[in-house]
Amino acid sequence: MRLAFISDIHGNIHALTAVKRFLSEHIVNQVIVVGDLVGYGASPGPVIDFVKREGWTVGLGSSDMRVAMDMGDRADRKGVADQVLTWTKKMLTPEQVDFLRRLPPGGRIMTPVGRVRYFHGSPHDPEQRLDLMAPERELEALADSLGSRVIVVGGTHVPFMRVIGETTFVDPGSVGLTLNHEPGADVVIVDCVGRKPKVSLHKVTYDFASSAFDIMAWNLPPVIADVIRTGRMG
Repeated sequence: MRLAFISDIHGNIHALTAVKRFLSEHIVNQVIVVGDLVGYGASPGPVIDFVKREGWTVGLGSSDMRVAMDMGDRADRKGVADQVLTWTKKMLTPEQVDFLRRLPPGGRIMTPVGRVRYFHGSPHDPEQRLDLMAPERELEALADSLGSRVIVVGGTHVPFMRVIGETTFVDPGSVGLTLNHEPGADVVIVDCVGRKPKVSLHKVTYDFASSAFDIMAWNLPPVIADVIRTGRMG
């Protein structure tokens, strides 16, 4: 059984299309999106339509929640993400917003090596980021409470894997706005065979110049285009 995990697409249709091509060459049984279809990128509607058409499994991300639940207009939020989320709300159809609103906060998959759990931030809150660098005892307690061999979370935009005891913790990074100092789309493949899961991290090249151009064409914050081109913030 082979699973593909992707996260933080953030409205980047160019990156998402490249990921689909990549996955067509690495036969997988299921594709799981660990939240944040929208935010930052210039193509939120096409991204939502894309994952719906592909029938991929999708969990709710923090940006998705703030768009779908109308949580992005607080007076104390003035950052780049908030500017784009306000713009995103104007770009989506009611059907696309309803799709985001219906997304579950996460899910579980039974595999030959045991249970896999995935969620964007924490098991019950997409905005509460899980620290995968936390002390081992904290992550061991979480793994015990979830009864999982693999725990997949998103939100940091940096691909990461850590094995503690019998549990593998994974952050797939970001498809649309990676921050690991290398432009491209991040993908994780988990092979659930044998005695323990085998995790591989991949960087997929795509036309990030076109994604950056779309940001400028829609008059979105230029810093987003810079991050897309460089894979780093600032």
